[in-house]
Amino acid sequence: MTTRVAIAGAGITGAVLARQVAEAGYAVDVFEERPHVAGNCHTARDPDTGVMVHAYGPHIFHTDDERVWAYVNAYARFEPYVNRVKAQVGGRVFTLPINLLTINQFFGRTLSPRTAADFLGSLSERSIGEPRNFEEQALKLVGRELYEAFFEGYTLKQWGLHPRELPASILRRLPVRFNYDDNYYRHRFQAMPRHGYTELVERILAHPSVTVSLGARFDPVAARERYDHLFWSGPLDAFFGYSLGRLPYRTLEFEPVRADGDFQGCAVMNYCERSVPYTRIAEHKHFSPWEAHDRTICFREYSRACGPGDTPFYPVRLAQEERLLERYAVLARATPGVSFVGRLGTYRYLDMDVSIGEALSAAEQFVDSRRTGSPVPAFFNDPLAH
Repeated sequence: MTTRVAIAGAGITGAVLARQVAEAGYAVDVFEERPHVAGNCHTARDPDTGVMVHAYGPHIFHTDDERVWAYVNAYARFEPYVNRVKAQVGGRVFTLPINLLTINQFFGRTLSPRTAADFLGSLSERSIGEPRNFEEQALKLVGRELYEAFFEGYTLKQWGLHPRELPASILRRLPVRFNYDDNYYRHRFQAMPRHGYTELVERILAHPSVTVSLGARFDPVAARERYDHLFWSGPLDAFFGYSLGRLPYRTLEFEPVRADGDFQGCAVMNYCERSVPYTRIAEHKHFSPWEAHDRTICFREYSRACGPGDTPFYPVRLAQEERLLERYAVLARATPGVSFVGRLGTYRYLDMDVSIGEALSAAEQFVDSRRTGSPVPAFFNDPLAH
């Protein structure tokens, strides 16, 4: 008898899992609540401007993982793309991440790499030993002036919390460079799918043993009775009906702006000051520089706490939330026949390449477990690990 597998969610994780499990000989049914595949990576043409829009905010593909890079290129044509972010502070425009040009512009200097490093060292708050939070990490790394200009207000808007309430690990992911390199990422492979992420995901899902149901409400209790195994890529707490409370997320709202020509001259402009209510403006024509459009569409991006019915984007991983997550993880491990996957199912922030890599590994582990008769794990990656 054919083993039947259900996957809740047709985002990048669900799609890769579906394809790999189907190619291993299993029948797979994918259920997606939204009317489209690709999850938060969904892209679509704006009917007014013809621009390819990232419907849930910009997604730039970047990775050093050769396996993942080969995988996505098997399903879509990728074009080279370098993410060069700008930031407005005090009526001036700077480049991000903080680099030698940013430092020289901000302080009105002509510092060399070595003198810039020494200069920032002189601004660092040396009384701080091991940083206990985001603010202390920034003050130790770049000093108070750059912290207040580029990080304090933006972080307050993005997270709804003061930087001293956030872990130092958030800032450790952001580089400071003592050269003029303004490429936001350092990964070897950086690109965009020429025809958008939705086409990529549709092609991954195009397998005769995969059935996709869109706009479909998914009942995990009923599914466990009908299927041999269930992969859940929705919110971990939602699977259990929020019985222990809701895990907090930040969500985003997008305010469209359409105009003739070019609106801001770059793909992403951050607005770091607290007085500006939005965090950034993304002009989507610049994510497809191989195309030409007479008109443009931008989105002002606002961050706020995620409520019921909102689209969750970023998990809020503070001490209280970690304790609640641990309790849900205990429930998940006690639920047979279900594996929790992806950024929502494991309550982690994951870049696309990491999601794809984890989905490939999860599919391999699932197939191996079914072959050997060993239990399929509830988590292929520990949600409590950072």
